[in-house]
Amino acid sequence: MSTKSFACAGFNHAKFSRRCALKVGGLGLLGLTLPKLLAAEAASKAKGIKAKAKSVLFLFQWGGPSHIDMFDLKPDAPEGIRSLHAPISSSADGIQVSEKLPLTAKIMDKVTLIRSMTHTMKNHNSAGYYALSGHAPLTDDQRLRDSVDLFPAYGSVVDRFAPGPAELPGFVAFPHVVSDGSITPGQHASFLGKAHDPFLFTQDPNAADFALPELSLPGNLSYERISARRELQKLIDQQSRLLDFSSEARGMDSYYDKALAMLHSEKLRKAFNLSEEPAKVREAYGRSTYGQSCLLARRLIESGVKFVSVYFSNNIGGRSSTSGGWDTHGFDNTRMFPIIEKYHLPITEQTLPTLLNDMDERGLLKDTLVVWMGEFGRTPKINANISRDHWPQCYTTLLAGGGVKRGHVHGESDKHAMYPAKDPVRPDDLAATMYHLLGIDPHTEVVNTQNRPILLAEGNPVMGVIS
Repeated sequence: MSTKSFACAGFNHAKFSRRCALKVGGLGLLGLTLPKLLAAEAASKAKGIKAKAKSVLFLFQWGGPSHIDMFDLKPDAPEGIRSLHAPISSSADGIQVSEKLPLTAKIMDKVTLIRSMTHTMKNHNSAGYYALSGHAPLTDDQRLRDSVDLFPAYGSVVDRFAPGPAELPGFVAFPHVVSDGSITPGQHASFLGKAHDPFLFTQDPNAADFALPELSLPGNLSYERISARRELQKLIDQQSRLLDFSSEARGMDSYYDKALAMLHSEKLRKAFNLSEEPAKVREAYGRSTYGQSCLLARRLIESGVKFVSVYFSNNIGGRSSTSGGWDTHGFDNTRMFPIIEKYHLPITEQTLPTLLNDMDERGLLKDTLVVWMGEFGRTPKINANISRDHWPQCYTTLLAGGGVKRGHVHGESDKHAMYPAKDPVRPDDLAATMYHLLGIDPHTEVVNTQNRPILLAEGNPVMGVIS
């Protein structure tokens, strides 16, 4: 008799009936215990989803890049709406990009552009949380604050449901903590527990003295001595029965065990040693915080880390033309947007093509899903300050590798790039697509802080982007 015939109707990990529990008890006589049944159910759910990607590199463009000035230019739209940049052809038939991105144009045959991303959150923190977790907040409120009641980061979900090698962190995030007035939710494990928090650092990979003290042992302590201390701590915890009563303590216990494994990982220390890269490669990525972060991300993916998040900036941007995120509606100028012209596009033009070409040449792109996106786009209509405001109703996301089509456009915007005209894609759907490509059932249930079962993703995988 198959395990499937024993399963209770509507059975899930988060919640099952008393009748189902009695059935499970009876199954123990046949050697099918509850843990085995749970494992069988999990395997059944995952069955049929074949992973096309082994890892994800998530490049978050905080502030909201202008889709109409990069990947969806609308040259035939009226003045005041169409891009101020001329379109140029790319390596993919039918795909045009901004004239300011000639190198990026050459890698369009490696990517899929989703030109129909859409939602309704106009504030950075609420839209940022939606983009980082795949779950919309209840209200569009700039005062949204981080909370364990809110959904976890993608990387934490991946670390929980598709963990990588034990000696490596499953989720690494750097070199910023994203915020706008307050820390934006969706950057850590939340109710999944601290054991699935990212290995987060904010040191600048472009700094001459870049190093992580977290991966170095004090001179007077050996790994064996620290390991012995850890075993002693476990014994004390067990004696006090702390682990029986505190889920937070259990999470910290797993977190400490991971940290200890990382200390002993030569592979991880090697990945963080950027000085091993030839000077020519480092220059190609760009000697900037973002450029060297992308290079480090490639090294971490190469070492076996499952999910890497690189944050473009810690702030949304503002009046500076030399630093900050993609927010551009605070300028007062006569033509173009200084930060886009002088900073955003040049740094993207140098780093993104270099990264994708490098990963492709190393054979990494086939198994790594690269996601380049912001929390929303910009208004097609240029405002009185010769600038563009927040626009979540329609914007573009770029995907590459990891089982997605090459040289492809999914969806389309209307004639003014204001609303999706075909195949709208919500952040919920993009989240489901990422999980699906990693072999994770996006409709797996987890339990939140209210002990309520909820889905990893409310959307559906966008099968039109999958190769």
